[in-house]
Amino acid sequence: MIDLKVVSRDEWVDARKELLDHEKEITRLRDRVSALRRRLPAVAIEKDYSLTGPAGPVRLADMFEGRRQLIVYHFMFDPEWAEGCTSCSLLVDNFGHLAHLHAGDTTLAVVSRTPFPSVASFKSRMGWRFPWYSSHGSDFNYDFHVTMDPAVAPVEYNYKDAATLEAEGLTHHLRGESHGLSVFVRDGDRVLHTYSAYGRGLEAMLNTYNYLDLTPLGRQRYVNEFPHHDTYGPDPAGSHCH
Repeated sequence: MIDLKVVSRDEWVDARKELLDHEKEITRLRDRVSALRRRLPAVAIEKDYSLTGPAGPVRLADMFEGRRQLIVYHFMFDPEWAEGCTSCSLLVDNFGHLAHLHAGDTTLAVVSRTPFPSVASFKSRMGWRFPWYSSHGSDFNYDFHVTMDPAVAPVEYNYKDAATLEAEGLTHHLRGESHGLSVFVRDGDRVLHTYSAYGRGLEAMLNTYNYLDLTPLGRQRYVNEFPHHDTYGPDPAGSHCH
């Protein structure tokens, strides 16, 4: 049974207008934050990263597919894992058709650290069509702080060093895979890094949550409680993974 107060139409309209004022505040704030994001300075990419795609080795510049901008989703897929992260899978399930991004001179791609055969197999199983590359054997994941190994590079996640992560109880980010998103732009022959986000900074990409946030029941599950979309049983509302 849903615990909702039932009122007259007039009372509902009054409450809805009050909420609308808050929604408009968020919209205006989001516009201001987006403008600030666009004005962030950039860092030139000096390393010649070699990743792997379906046709073999690719450079970061190749991943733009001829467009000016590139958005990379860092998908958690450790080489030791048999399948990709369920939370990351939920997020990329929300990508939708990429034609509109392409019309905006922007390519959206996914990168994981597992070798490419595992990428290709899991991508086929899940029915995804976006470009997905393996960074196995390169520094890419470590340099963008989505694979943590103090023996390879200083640990940092969401702009917090290892000491801060430990002090804040975020010890799960001290080793192994974490997710994130990075944005690049081409300036002639140069590739520039303009933005990276981690953790809940990527929630805007989770349209599943955006839709559920409009409903009385809300999100219902934490992001890591959603299973792979091909494993729901006959009662999806009762299925989850831990």
